[in-house]
Parts: sequence; structure tokens; C-alpha cells
Amino acid sequence: MDELSYKGKLKWYMAAPILVTPLFLLGNIYVYLYDLEAGLIMTGVIVLYVLVMLLFFLRFRRRMGEAIVDFAVRYGTVQKELLDKFQIPYALLDSNGRFLWMNQQFSTVTGLEKHYRKSVESVFPTVTTDMIRNVEENQIINIEFGEQKFAIHMQRIGFENEESENELIGFEHESNHMTALLLFDITELEEVRQENVDLKLVPAIIYIDNYDEIVDKVEIVKKSMLTAVIDRKITAYFQAMDGIVEKIEKDKYFVAFQYRYLKKLEENRFSLLEEVKSIHMGNDSDVTLSIGVGVGAQTYTESLEFASAAINIALGRGGSQAVIKDGKSVSYYGIHGKEVEKNTRVKARVKAQALREVMETKENVLVMGHAISDIDAFGAAVGVAVAARELGKKSQIILNTITTSLRPLVDAVMNQEDTPEDFIINSEEAMRVVNDRTMVMVVDTNRANYTECPEILRRTENIVVFDHHRQGDGLILNPILSYIEPYASSTCEMVAEVLQYFSERIQIRPLEADCIYAGMLIDTNNFMAKTGVRTFEAAAYLRRNGADMTRVRKMLRENMQAYKARAEVVRNAEVYRDTFAISVCDSSNLESPTVVGAQAANELLDITGIKASFVLTDFQKKIYISARSIDEIDVQMIMERMGGGGHLNFAGAQIEGKTIEEVTAEIRELLDRLIEEGEIVL
Repeated sequence: MDELSYKGKLKWYMAAPILVTPLFLLGNIYVYLYDLEAGLIMTGVIVLYVLVMLLFFLRFRRRMGEAIVDFAVRYGTVQKELLDKFQIPYALLDSNGRFLWMNQQFSTVTGLEKHYRKSVESVFPTVTTDMIRNVEENQIINIEFGEQKFAIHMQRIGFENEESENELIGFEHESNHMTALLLFDITELEEVRQENVDLKLVPAIIYIDNYDEIVDKVEIVKKSMLTAVIDRKITAYFQAMDGIVEKIEKDKYFVAFQYRYLKKLEENRFSLLEEVKSIHMGNDSDVTLSIGVGVGAQTYTESLEFASAAINIALGRGGSQAVIKDGKSVSYYGIHGKEVEKNTRVKARVKAQALREVMETKENVLVMGHAISDIDAFGAAVGVAVAARELGKKSQIILNTITTSLRPLVDAVMNQEDTPEDFIINSEEAMRVVNDRTMVMVVDTNRANYTECPEILRRTENIVVFDHHRQGDGLILNPILSYIEPYASSTCEMVAEVLQYFSERIQIRPLEADCIYAGMLIDTNNFMAKTGVRTFEAAAYLRRNGADMTRVRKMLRENMQAYKARAEVVRNAEVYRDTFAISVCDSSNLESPTVVGAQAANELLDITGIKASFVLTDFQKKIYISARSIDEIDVQMIMERMGGGGHLNFAGAQIEGKTIEEVTAEIRELLDRLIEEGEIVL
């Protein structure tokens, strides 16, 4: 047995009679100075006192220790009895996480025997040994045990060798630490909390995308019947989930339902979108809906704002889909369908007049596209410069990188007699030019971080956005004018339409018409993809203004090195799952490897059996992905999962911090997962 030792205040109390002896000796010396006999008597008394104290200490030391230990045992027994019958489950673990002791309630809750001495990890897998060794003060973790949920409170109990004033006795041996573990049943609390979340009302806004086009083509006697059937479909769908539907306009609805049903809507991927397409009451085209849902807000007002933002995103992505905005995250459903081309030009006319009004109030115009601008972005920028010239405003195009495919167009524009030398500037020059009277126009992208100069968007509030890509994350915030039409083949098509209504006497020079025409030609793959009636009407308008196919074809010719590189990409393509073509474009010795990669992705679709192609290019410390498909695979959805975006059949992504091999493996894994989830049907 370890030797008992007194510690702290008790130690000094027990030693006090001996410690005062030096005081007596000092007094004895003083007495000797005055009386020798008295000094001798006092010396004898002191010696006798010391002997008595030593005898007393040696005789009663063990008894006093036993008495103290007996009191401590009795006191500890009471404490142990209280802990053992404590209603809160309580256990003690050693420094390695093994059970040392547990009370009755802990044994009852966990079903363990009280002498269970195995690791806590064998009972609660989430409570690891490393966690026990490095437990923080009053650390709390939530776990599930059986059908119950518990909050585990862990507290470190240390046994240090350092003496403390409050310690009375101790055993002279090394000790480590123990961990006290308390279980609090939070099952009912979590159920109430979840019920509170489930009962929250979720606002949603529904638009009928093509209401006017459908109703105008239906016989008068069937119009009311058609709208009644649509109303009934929408109402029945949400009433099945205890929802409230209120028609606020002829083609708009407000819906409120409980949050608990949102998961069901997501699981069936908002099947209402497909159900309304089956409505045929004399209408030639399918009825399509856009749904915007707002969740994750602190107030109902903010939730409604989220729903409004979601419906705007849905409409901006071409309609026929549902968008859920949960705070900063956005989810998309029903995006597999093709965008519905709108035959009416009313919106183009309205946007043209709005652009004119904005441009008239500014001193100068800066136009930019996405980084490493392509022909569509440059052609659209040239079209905007034409509009600015009509109003007598100075315009400049921000262009940091001139690719080989773009250089012929840029050289042709810059060689015109009246083109100013500073017509094309880089980002640094643009930052010096921009001021409060500058209009910054972004074309061919709606993402701030994809632009040639993202910094300039933070320097001005006078921002206009024209784009034909579906909206996604990272949107340009609060533009004073936004015109995003995913149905359009290209931004050049949109600009060509706007120019027709911008001014009756607007003059487009043949070379400028060539640039806009070239943008349409490239983005439609020579008018073979994503073309509609309005695409050819815009092309006809440009032809009337002098666009020449022969000149355009000459400007779009490529050099032999790029042609060979594209052929090499096709030759080295890997066919994955007999359906997908994946290849890599070597950027060495190529001035515009991303353009070559996009062209190669198009060519891979000409191979029998290939439904989608992915070409990766390592360029300027980024991995550029060009994704293409014909009609069966939604590559936009695939690229959105990788942080990119685009269209149903034309999409891409830019990835930083990864290698070609890592991104290729990520594409394969994503394709496998989407096939398993049923998102891709082979």
C-alpha cells in the first residue's frame, strides 16, 4: 500500500508544533542573557516539549490518518451512492477510453452490464479514443443510439502531481486523467425542433412560360377550358400536399405549403412540370411552367424574396423548370427539356429601348465578354459599339487575350480608318477609364468571375448584361438592365435583334455585320445546332446590312497546327461506357487551345454511338472543359455539378487546383453517379 502523506493546509497544521520550536529557542537565548538559572530551566522545558510533541506525533499519526481516511471513505460512499442513483446516465472512462465505472441509469439506457470494461468506441462508434485523449472542456457531441438521440457531454478530470492548497492527503504515485461522460436524451427535443421546421410555410411562385403563345392559337370556345384544366392540374398537385394555391394573374400563381413536403417535391423532381405538358385542348405546343421556391430564410418576407429570385433564375434559364433558392445555394429541377423558342419579339424591342435609355445617360461605354473571349463575345461587343456610335458615345472593348481564331476579326476591325487606337483595351486600362458616368456592358456570360475584368464590376453600379446562357451560381448582382435568353442561339443573335429596334436609321457597316454574323455561325456550328426561326431572321438582317459569307469564312479559317491538334484530340479520345467521348487537348504550341478543344468536342459528336463529348484543356493554370451533346444528354446539368454551366447541348466549366487526371476521374465518377441516380438514361 502507498504511504499516506499529508498535503496542503493539513500538512502545515500537523507540523506547526514542531515549527514553533525555533521561536522558543530564540526566547531561551534572550533569557540566558538576564538569568542563567532561568535559562537552564527554560531549556529543559523546551526539550521536554519537543520530546512530548514527537512522541504524540509518532503515536497518533497513523490513528489520525485512519480517521481522516475513514471520513473520506464515508463521504465518498455517499457521493458514489448519489452518482449511482443519479437519474442522468453517467460514466467514467480512463485515458484510453475504456469504461471504469457507470451508474445504474447509464447501464439501463445503454443495456450494458455495470462491470463492462471495454472501449467506449465499441458502444458509440463516433466517440473515438483520440477524441477522449484530446477532449476539450465540457465538449458536446450529438449521437444516435438505437431509436434515440443523445447529446454526450464529456469533461476531462485530471489528476496532477502538483500540490494544491485544497488537497489534504494523497498517495505518492503517478496518475493521468479520467473522462466523465454524461448522456442527455434529446430525442423529444429533436422531434419538436424538426416538427417546428417541417411546419414552416414555404412560398413558391409559378409562371406559365408560354401562356400567350398557347392561348392565342386555341379556339375561343376552348380557351376557358384550357386555362381551367391548367388551374386544376396546378391546384390538385399542391393540394395533395396540403398546399394553398392562389391565382394572382392570368399566368401567375402563388403557392404556400409546409416544408415537410419539399423533400417529396424534390424526389419526384417536380413532376408537375411534366404533367402540364400532357394538356392538349387544341394547343399545338406543350404547356410549360417555371417554379420558384424560397427556403432557408429567417422571415417569411425574406423567403418570398428568395422565391422571387428563384423564379427569375428559372425564367432566365429558359423556363420549364423549378428552382429552389436556399439561402446562397440554388438547386435546379426539370432542366432536361429543350428551351422553348419565343416567336414574339416584344421583349427584344423593350430591351432595345431600355438599353438606349441607359446608354443615353452615360458618357462612355465599356464592353467585355468572358475571359479568353470567343467570336460570339467579340461579335456581340462590336454590335454594342455600333449602338454606342449611333448615340455619339465613346465605346471600348475590354480584351486581355486575343486568340488565333479571334485575331483576324480584331485585325480587320482595328484596320478600319475611323477605328480609334484605344478601341480595344486590357483590364488595367479599363480600370483607369471607368467612372460613375461609365456604362459597363457584359456580353456572352452572366457570371461575374468569368468576365475579362471582374474587378470593374465592383467599381460601378451601371452594369448591363446580355447573355444566352442559362443562369447559375455566381451571377452578376443588381445590373440596371439584364437581358438573358437561353433560347437564343448566341449573344450575337440577341444583339442583332436589339439593333433592329435600337434606331430606325442605325448603320451597320459590312465588316461589323461580318463580326456579328461570325459569332452566330460559330455558336450554331454552321447553323446546325440550336437554331430557330429568329436565328435565321437575325442572320437575314445582317446579310441585308452587308455581311458576306465568303469574307466570314476566310476570317474563320485556322492554321495547320490547330487543325492537326484538333485531329489529335479526336484520335486519342477515350470512349467511356460506349457512349461518352473523353479526350485531352494538349495546349503546348497552341495559341488558343480552348478554342481547339471546343472544336474537337463538336467533331467527336460525328462519331456513331457518341452521345456526349468532353474535351479537357490545361491552360493558364486552369482546366477548361468543353462539353457537347446532340439531344439525348444534358451536358449543362453535368457541367453545373462541376461548377460550370451553359446550355442543354453546349456547356463547359473552368476548374482550378486540380490536374487533368483528377478532373478526368471526376467526370467518370460523376457520369457513373448520374446513371445510377437515373439522371442519365443510356
